[in-house]
Formats: sequence, structure tokens, C-alpha cells
Amino acid sequence: MGNEHVERDIRKVAEMIVSARNVVVFTGAGISTESGIPDFRSPGGIWSRFDPGDFTIERFLTSQETRRKQWRILLEGGLFADAEPNRAHHAVAELEKMGKLSCVITQNIDNLHQKAGNSPDKVYELHGNMRWLRCMDCGRRYPLQEVVDKYRSQFEVPSCEHCQGILKPDVVFFGELLPEMTLRSATLHATQCDLLIVIGSSLVVYPAASIPLYAKGSGAQLVIINNTPTNCDSTADVVINHSAGEVMEKVLAEVRSRIQTEKGSG
Repeated sequence: MGNEHVERDIRKVAEMIVSARNVVVFTGAGISTESGIPDFRSPGGIWSRFDPGDFTIERFLTSQETRRKQWRILLEGGLFADAEPNRAHHAVAELEKMGKLSCVITQNIDNLHQKAGNSPDKVYELHGNMRWLRCMDCGRRYPLQEVVDKYRSQFEVPSCEHCQGILKPDVVFFGELLPEMTLRSATLHATQCDLLIVIGSSLVVYPAASIPLYAKGSGAQLVIINNTPTNCDSTADVVINHSAGEVMEKVLAEVRSRIQTEKGSG
């Protein structure tokens, strides 16, 4: 890494993790770019390849052609079905295994935290998960891959097998509210933690971006690890503008070293 200031901050973050009783990690698109998933708004990102209008809830519900487009995307493998967790995801999962992590709150829909080894019940997905389809009428959920495999040769979008309602990717479209219970639980965890670490979020998409500020306002320490500055940097205790994977790998190594030292001296 070769930056003395960054290395010092990494050691400081590791010390904060070791000392904390209740750590929450908050992640955004920047943690997944190293897994080959472009940021939605960046050149080459999702919105340069697809029409954002096709991801509004109004158009999805009223346009059969929009639903066909979505189905074709899913048949082609979705938006990022082949993506694998990177060093940052694995580091976050390891913090859970070490007993240091209360939960992950994520803006991402790529399922990479679960793939890396985080417990699904400790991952709060504010914008949903592309691995599932949900019926807009009865609310029944279907594993996406099972539906794709079953109806792969079908041009028309399959409907709910229970009530024939419209099946929609179980993610938050433009014009939809965030899932109320998930948002409430995530906010509660944030206000009860003593350390919240933001990884890969520019903190511009609300209401999700309010969550780190709730934590800080409730007395928690706030760390922001992001390639570029955010509007919340001035409220953070530590800001590291660098690669999420490289930083988290080093943070994890430092946490392990400090815990081993404490055990040895005990």
C-alpha cells in the first residue's frame, strides 16, 4: 500500500474493532466493484447497458414488454449471477466468525456477503436480493434459478404458480419503498452498535445513507472506507480512501494479530 497515513489508519480501525462490543458493517456498490460488478452509475455500469426506466415499479407493472425484457435479462444469467466474493467480502465474513460482527447492512442486491460466508439472518438487504422472485399479489417467494430452469424455453414471463400474479425480481425498483421491517431492524442495529464501518458506499442514496449517521448520532464510532470522499467524511472518526479489498484484508490481519497478542498475554 505504501502510504504511512493509510497504514496508521488501518491499525487504528483494527484497534477499534478489537475494543468494540458491537460492530456493524454497512456496504454499498464499491465493495463489489472488485468482484467485477460495475457501479450502477459509472461508465460501463448497469445504467449504461439498460434503460433505468425499465426498473421503475410503474412501468414494470403496466408494461408486458418491460416484463419480457426483464425475463430475458434473467434468462441470460441476470445482472451478475457469476460474480464471486472478493477480499473485502471475505474479511467481513471472517469478522463474523471471530465473533466481532453483529450484522451487515447492505445496499447491494448481489448476495455476495452470503456467498462469502456471512449468516443470511445477519445480512440486512435494504434493496433486496436478485436471487429471488416475489409475487406482487400473494407475496410468495421463488428461488430465481429454479424458475429460470423450469421456464427457460418460455418467451412469456412466468406467473405465480399459486395465484397467477406477476413475478418480480425481489429487489427495490425505482418508485418502491424500502422493505419496512428490514429498514427498521437495520436502523435498530445501527443505533445500538458502538462501531459502524462503511465499506464502499458514497452515502448519497437515501434513506439507506442515513443509517451510518444514526449510528454516529447514537454515540458509535464511525469508519468510512471508500475509494472516493463522501459527504459524511467530516462526521467520521476514520476515513480511508483506498481499495476496499486491500484495506479490509490488512485490517483483518491486524485484528487477528492483536487478538492473538491479547490471548498470549492473558
